[in-house]
Amino acid sequence: MSKPNSESISSIRPRRVVLPVVLGLGIVVWFIYRDFHKIDFNVFEFSYYSVLFVFLAFLMMFLRDLGYVIRLRILSSGELSWRKCLRIVLLWEFGSAITPSAIGGTAVATLFIWKEGLHIGKSTSVVVATSFLDELYFSLMFPLVFILFSKTELFFVVNSSYFASRLTVFAIIGYGLKLFWALLMGYSIFVNPRFIGSLITGIFKLKFLKRWKNAAVEMAENFEISNREFKTKKFTFWLKSFFATFLSWTSRYWVLNFLIIALYYSLKFDVYAKFLGVQDHFLIFAKQLVMWIMMLVMPTPGGSGFVETIFNSYMAEFVPVAGFVVVMALIWRMVTYYPYLFIGVFMAPAWVNKNFKKIKLKKKSSQ
Repeated sequence: MSKPNSESISSIRPRRVVLPVVLGLGIVVWFIYRDFHKIDFNVFEFSYYSVLFVFLAFLMMFLRDLGYVIRLRILSSGELSWRKCLRIVLLWEFGSAITPSAIGGTAVATLFIWKEGLHIGKSTSVVVATSFLDELYFSLMFPLVFILFSKTELFFVVNSSYFASRLTVFAIIGYGLKLFWALLMGYSIFVNPRFIGSLITGIFKLKFLKRWKNAAVEMAENFEISNREFKTKKFTFWLKSFFATFLSWTSRYWVLNFLIIALYYSLKFDVYAKFLGVQDHFLIFAKQLVMWIMMLVMPTPGGSGFVETIFNSYMAEFVPVAGFVVVMALIWRMVTYYPYLFIGVFMAPAWVNKNFKKIKLKKKSSQ
């Protein structure tokens, strides 16, 4: 138990992908069936500009992953190679895609990092640091969008003021949880490096966990050492780490903006003549941030079902073709979500077989 339990990662199998795919695509198919007759396909025409902006949407996803890789490289103090960082990021995203949004891939991230070469204490500290940086981004950006946009603009839902008020509640609850977590992780890193370690050892004093107490103490000590190392890092270290975090999340949100621009360029001129302005694009960005915070309280894997449902109403004002908003939701998820499911379903089993086969061989040789 000084090392993570392999059961958590070995449970990541191809069949775990079925639930989020069924939830997400099931909702989309139902909406398409309901609204397909509203779509006037005569308004569409081919445009090379559309191809360009779809390419830029994929480029944003590349920058998003690049930011995570850079951050992991920085937080590991260069102990993890670029290749290992990329592998961890892809596995981590797969874990996030098949677990509830409140949990994300964090539950198995420590295991990914440990098996790629860092000791368990440093691995745990890196995960805590990434969690802190992510929540710091949201903690800073959420109040900012409230300054830039009114509550009415942020939570406007087509034909449903009641739904808009419920979204406000979800967003505030989600933000409260993220702010609390950011403060907790920040306290552990910068004020009291022993805090999380003490929490770990305290939990393993429980009667049914006592047999792992010694291993938990060892893990807590390693974690404290790594946290103390983080505490001594210069401001520039954290500034670079936060910049990488900012690059990742901001790039993720601009994917939809570029897809919507691609849609407008796919329409005949008389339809898209009223092009979205700069302020509209920042509002799209802000609404995505709010939507992501709301996902925190959703119990479904990767927010599947919820995201597709909320997108259908929450982003409808930016899609000028009647009935087409759900198709946009599907395209958006195909760029930002489903690729990680399909990459992970092939990568994770091979990774498990490679890494945990070594453990079994070592156990046999030591007997």
